[in-house]
Amino acid sequence: MREPKIGLALGSGGARGLAHIGVLKVLEKENIPISMIAGSSIGSLIGSFYASGQTIDNMIKLSQSFKRKFFIDVTIPKLGFITGNRIKEFIRLFTFNKNIEDCRLPISIIATDIYTGDKVVFQKGPIAEAVRASIAIPGVFIPENYQDRLLVDGGVSDRVPVSVVKDMGADLVIAVDVAGLNRNAQIVNIYDVIMQSIDILQVELAEARAYQSDIYIKPPVEKYSSYSFNDIGELILLGEESAKKEVPKIKQLIDSWKELHK
Repeated sequence: MREPKIGLALGSGGARGLAHIGVLKVLEKENIPISMIAGSSIGSLIGSFYASGQTIDNMIKLSQSFKRKFFIDVTIPKLGFITGNRIKEFIRLFTFNKNIEDCRLPISIIATDIYTGDKVVFQKGPIAEAVRASIAIPGVFIPENYQDRLLVDGGVSDRVPVSVVKDMGADLVIAVDVAGLNRNAQIVNIYDVIMQSIDILQVELAEARAYQSDIYIKPPVEKYSSYSFNDIGELILLGEESAKKEVPKIKQLIDSWKELHK
């Protein structure tokens, strides 16, 4: 009897996306096999680390040791405040300098063409370049110039890439949405303005993603800053707790799928 191919769609959300690690931890612990991943922005970063061979324990350790100041290379603002070269080298190092097609799991990395608005789906080529493009928050990071295209954050065109993971051949889709609007946010600098604006623009898209997926996991991370990495343990724990609640439903869906496809 064939097992269903389970696809994981990991959404954008800045630092809140550390909750993705908690979700992956629970799925692995419960022996729920992930066959493929699609990720936007922070979802592409977490997904590529996992797909390239990093263990959950290593990913937790990496996140706990992450100091933003070591990976932020500020420039004179023109197309963005941050050049992104340091973070690209960080990605390259911890994805073992792999190409996307060499990962242990198939992974699609989502970016956006800033000129056309087209969704760009990376399924081959260097992981570091693709993820660097996918995390290029408009106005914060300088866009990634890749093969004559100027690319920005994947969350601009596809916040939770459910359709992409379906196109990859998933029979069942688990979507993880780590964005949301904090209506009591403290707006004190340009980063707050940019990130809050993106959340406002995307909040209407959440309901559609919930209907398109078989399982929709939304950790309650709205109150946390999307660019501050000060609450790492809490964010991972929220991902774990949210995923645990869905485990019975996931296992039931797997059993039902297998029954239908005997």
